[in-house]
This record gives sequence, C-alpha cells and structure tokens, in this order.
Amino acid sequence: MNWEGLLERPKLSAIELESHVRLVVDAVKKDGDKALAKYCKEFDRVDLNAFEVTELEIQEAVAAIEPALKEAILLAKKNIEAFHRQQVCTVEVVETMPGVRCWRKSLPIEKIGLYIPGGTAPLFSTILMLGIPASIAGCKEIVLCSPPGPNGQLHPAILYTAHLVGIHRIFKIGGSQAIAAMAYGTDQVPKVYKIFGPGNQYVTCAKQYVQQAGVAIDMPAGPSEVAIFADSTTDIRYVAADLLSQAEHGVDSQVILVSTSASIVDSIEEEVNRQIELLPRKELAVKALQHSMAFLLDTKEEAMEMLNAYAPEHLILNCADAAGLAEQVTNAGSVFIGPYSPESIGDYASGTNHTLPTNGHARAYSGVSIDSFIKKITFQELSQEGLLNIGPAVEIMAQAEGLDAHKEAVTIRLTDIPTLISTKNNPWPSI
Repeated sequence: MNWEGLLERPKLSAIELESHVRLVVDAVKKDGDKALAKYCKEFDRVDLNAFEVTELEIQEAVAAIEPALKEAILLAKKNIEAFHRQQVCTVEVVETMPGVRCWRKSLPIEKIGLYIPGGTAPLFSTILMLGIPASIAGCKEIVLCSPPGPNGQLHPAILYTAHLVGIHRIFKIGGSQAIAAMAYGTDQVPKVYKIFGPGNQYVTCAKQYVQQAGVAIDMPAGPSEVAIFADSTTDIRYVAADLLSQAEHGVDSQVILVSTSASIVDSIEEEVNRQIELLPRKELAVKALQHSMAFLLDTKEEAMEMLNAYAPEHLILNCADAAGLAEQVTNAGSVFIGPYSPESIGDYASGTNHTLPTNGHARAYSGVSIDSFIKKITFQELSQEGLLNIGPAVEIMAQAEGLDAHKEAVTIRLTDIPTLISTKNNPWPSI
C-alpha cells in the first residue's frame, strides 16, 4: 500500500520558511554580533549585547539546583556514559594481502557546536545526550547555544548540566541565528566544524542551509514525533500518557496511534481527552493533536508495514509479542518495547541517545552516537613485498583508465625494488 499521502507531517510553507531562515543566517554571517543582538531583541524579547554566560552565572545556577534534581541528572549521566563508552572502537590492522596493511583510526572532531532548545521547555537533558559522547570522543572545543528566557538568563538546569559535562563556552542565543553564529563565527561566538542538536523547523532549516556552505550537521532533526502500536492487551492509560508526552513538546509535534482494535482506539482517544485536561502545557498539546492521527488496520503485519513507512523518531510497541514485532522494525530512530518502556525513559536516563532523526529521516539516518563526534581516517602501509604483490594489478588498472601518471607512480618504485632488496627491506614501524 502507498502510505505517503496518509502519513503527511505538519510543516510550514517551504518557501516562507527558507526565505525567513536565509535572511537571518545571511545577516549573522555579514553583521555578526550586531545581527545577533537585533534578532535576540526581535525574537526573544531580550536586550543583549554580551551573549556568553559568565562563570558567576554558572556558579549561581549550580547552587540553585535542588539536590533531588542533581541526583537525577547524575543518574542519567552515569547511564548515558555507560552506554556510549561501549561504542568506542579500537584500531584493527588488516593485512589485505602479504605486505599490504590497512587500518582505520578514529579521531575527534575538534570544534563542535551544540544547540539546546529552550523556549517553552529548557531541554537540559539534551546537553547530556550531546555533551557526554562529545567528551568521550575527545572533542577539544564545545560551544553551546540556547535561547535566553525573558530575564535574559538561561535556565539554571541548563547551566548546571553543561558545567557537569565540562562545557564552558555557553551563549544566550537561540533559533536560526544561533546556528548561523556557530557556523560562521562572530567576534563573540567561535566558529565550529559540526553542529548538533534538535530544534523547531527554523533551526532544522538553518542547519540544512549552513550545511550547503560546508558546515557539517548531525542530522535533519526537527519537531518531535512518536508512533505507538497498541492492541487489545494494551493499558490505555499508558498509551494516552505516551501520546501526550510527545504532544506537549510543541505545536508542530506529531503523534501517531496504530491499532488493530477499534475499541482500543476509541478508548485511548477518550483517555487522552481526560488526561489532557490535567496538563499545564494543555494548549500546546491540543494544537499538536490537531494534526496527529489514529489508524485502524486489519493485521499486525499491515501495522508494521505502515510504521516502517512512517519511520518515526520514537516507536513504542505496547502490545502482545512486542519483542517479536521489534525484530520487524526497519525504520525508526529509537524503539521502546513493552508496557513498561515509556519513551520518556529514553528521553532522559536509560542510556540511549535522544537526539534522533525525525520527519522520516530514520529511513537513512541514525541517532547521535560516539561516531557522530569523530572522523575516521584510513591508513595503509606497504612493504617492498606488498608493492611487488599488488603493484602490477594497479599498473594494469591505471593504464586501462588512461591515467598514465598513476601507473608511473607504481612503475618507478617497482623498477627500484630489486636494487633496494639487495640493501635491506624496511621493518614495519609501530602504529
């Protein structure tokens, strides 16, 4: 079945969105801090000329955080570190043929930028998800940008968490202007090589725009989304709570319910309407639900086909044989299996990363990991024996492509090898 038309994501007019973002990014590229001050006043309603957070502000934030929250953040930090440390790879040398050795070495990206959403919710948990793997990878310079509140300050939990994971360059800048500042640099904000972090459609569009100028980005991560498969065994309270946990992210979030039971769909809808009345962020959730959808399908097989076509950021399997169905998942950012695996756990503290591909990009992108913060350089080293073994094949291939200089680079060495062998061949140096 062709699901594309049914699985439409909410989005702004592409022309309107791109035009706005291009205007902001180009202005920051041209006018630097002056443009940042202008947009800070226009979009965040705050008058700022100095954007970097001071050490005193960080110390005050650390002192202001309640002990219970500190303990919760430390628990999450421990789990995230444990999960991500296992992703570190050691160098393995492969001898592809006698005398030809190849290996690949992981090196950190030296300068990275982190965008941390603030706005309607200060997502300090995202600092753990990005700062911890960056630190494990060994990134030398980490720059963080987040939008200031009405008082011109960042939320204390953002500053505490940044301090906890060792991030010291923190700036009160939000939106597409923050992406531009990190991409091109200003007098106050350092230029970085790669930008990470989720955000709304303006932030996502800005990341894709600066990517065209050669600045790397993690992925096209935008508005949050969840898809849930529920059946007759499901506790409707759990599913309703999970749907609302995503809907409260923002007005452009989307939640999808898939089921093989009509009565379950109806019951979940009633439960959502009941629970939503209790939410402080009810208005945001209501707007998100306006472009969210429920699907009633005949079989689990058809449900999984649809879910893989949707390729959700978060996929919850709250149904019978959830573990078995998880084996059928081919497209998703992160999967939550069974009734006791709410998506919120992955957002904060299970250990997996919550910076995930949205908008269907899970068909081709992975979530953030240690690999996101490193580049891998390949090496090769040939002995005389190795060049004698492989050289003739390369000569033939280069000649066939008409690249005579490539052939000559091999031939000139092969001609010398008999003489060199008589003097002594070279030992392998250590890596």
